[in-house]
Amino acid sequence: MTINLKAKYSGILLRPRITEKASFVAISNVHTFEVAPKATKKEVSAAVKAFYDVTPLKVNIVKNPAKVVFMRGKKGIKAGVKKAYVYLKKGDKLEN
Repeated sequence: MTINLKAKYSGILLRPRITEKASFVAISNVHTFEVAPKATKKEVSAAVKAFYDVTPLKVNIVKNPAKVVFMRGKKGIKAGVKKAYVYLKKGDKLEN
């Protein structure tokens, strides 16, 4: 049954977000993921439960919009991202 859940939620969590801010908040047991653009809080919570066998306390979702930039006189687009902050209980760890 867990294989079916993993297949169901495989498109929700895209990758863990490894940044300076993400490593700073990871100290307080908050983990950051890049998620699919149409992912909801409930789907992210269920995906974390399916992949890592831990139940999140809460999930916050933040959308960073795409931005128009100019580089060397040419117009470009900086990609936007949707991230999820997953709060875990003290003592819980994310392990595969």
